[in-house]
Amino acid sequence: MPPPVSRASVVRLLNLTSNQGCRGCGRTHSALEHTPHGHTHSPSGARGMATPVDVKSPFGPPPGDTDYAFEMAASTLRFGAHATREVGMDLSNMINQLPAADRSQAKIGVFTDPNVAKLPVMEVVEESLMREGLNWVTWEKCAVEPTDKSWQEAIDFARNSHITHFLAVGGGSSMDTAKAANLFVNYPEADLFEFINAPIGKGSPITKKLSPLIAIPTTAGTGSETTGTAILDIPSRQFKTGIASRALKPTLGIVDLDNTATCPKEVAISAGLDVLFHSLESWTAVPYHERSPRPSNPINRPAYQGSNPISDIFSRWALETTIKYLPRIARNPFGDEEARAQMLLAASTAGIGFGNAGVHMCHAFSYPISSLNKGRSKSTQYHHPSYSPDVPLIPHGVAVSLTAPAVFNFTAPSSPSRHREALTVFLGKERAHEANGVKDIDVGKKLGEEIQRFLDIVEVPRGLSKVGYGTGDITKLVEGCLPQRRVLDLAPVLAKDNLAEEKEQLASIVEKSLNW
Repeated sequence: MPPPVSRASVVRLLNLTSNQGCRGCGRTHSALEHTPHGHTHSPSGARGMATPVDVKSPFGPPPGDTDYAFEMAASTLRFGAHATREVGMDLSNMINQLPAADRSQAKIGVFTDPNVAKLPVMEVVEESLMREGLNWVTWEKCAVEPTDKSWQEAIDFARNSHITHFLAVGGGSSMDTAKAANLFVNYPEADLFEFINAPIGKGSPITKKLSPLIAIPTTAGTGSETTGTAILDIPSRQFKTGIASRALKPTLGIVDLDNTATCPKEVAISAGLDVLFHSLESWTAVPYHERSPRPSNPINRPAYQGSNPISDIFSRWALETTIKYLPRIARNPFGDEEARAQMLLAASTAGIGFGNAGVHMCHAFSYPISSLNKGRSKSTQYHHPSYSPDVPLIPHGVAVSLTAPAVFNFTAPSSPSRHREALTVFLGKERAHEANGVKDIDVGKKLGEEIQRFLDIVEVPRGLSKVGYGTGDITKLVEGCLPQRRVLDLAPVLAKDNLAEEKEQLASIVEKSLNW
């Protein structure tokens, strides 16, 4: 693994965010300063700073319905090659914190998928658990792109096995499945939709402290080892959704370079694309102080709060790192150890960023893009290289990417300066000067072109038509996107208070994403 980030790098990242200026007017002032300075929402969609402080009563509740605070939450993370061998001691330490009478009842549930179960990482995990003399049972049936059915099976297993401690080994699917099993073991009477995000589920708040969960990622992508998010597919509804709560965060994430050494090229690229758009979407999300409604109780403040000065630091660094190193993974997926290490760092860093700020339209579209593919006739289903030829699959990172050029062209008017900064990162040091000559009105178009260029380098299909979608699918994709309110509500420019206009905007993005 690379050495720790230097203090100079941290200072540089802090300066990047603190000096960016107001997104609406471009003036420089503290991101935490909420005094009025005459900003308005312009017809072009440019954002102004919120003004939640009542100057007449500075100690009273702020006026309006937008939020005025944000929270930061992330799992404890451990980085280092060979760190997986410590997991047995970690779990032993956790069990020893129990009252003496309860320790003999401790039982670890190990959640993984059939492929990872055969890899060296599981040998290391099992040896570590045996060395500590721990009691454990393994669930090897975590589904890639989990469904409500696969979640329910894992939940039933965990409940019936009386699991007290959870260990997830694998990609985001295994980690998300372990999170769900942990949640519903602690809520034994709850049904699956109790905590799933509204309006699909009840969206009930999680008020209990859950059982300890350790997450060991084997891909550099989802950042699930540090977030309180778990995603599932509901085939009967033909879209994905999930649960988002700080309570779901793993107790510890062990990020070990050894565990991505066998990751196939296309899997590594898809995972890396998820990092890329976690970063870019959280960087461009509606600011936390413009998000509404304001929570009536702090426990109801969502995990996805909108962009904020701290998430910006993590998102910006992860964006730069992914643009630099993911093409190297594409060229040399197994031999470039530095690139693999940096992408692992980027995945967790982006997880901290988006886990508190949130994502928006690329992810909202990705859910129906992935889900609808599974319900199509076999002759029209898409199968991605390096994944099972028997399972129709548009990998999550690829699904997120397919609408990205059109999405960021659409969102650019909300903050030309912020999108210009993203453009500079895509251009790289040698071409960064090109961004200076781009007019505000053209920033989105140029950013979209550079995103397309990057996606070509890592061999992403060039548009929705290349994975089997056509003009006849636009309405279905829009309808599948609309229920994703937890992310759509963070999308700038989108007409959230006018359903007809919102549908038109989303349909236009899909149409422009059919072919590049």
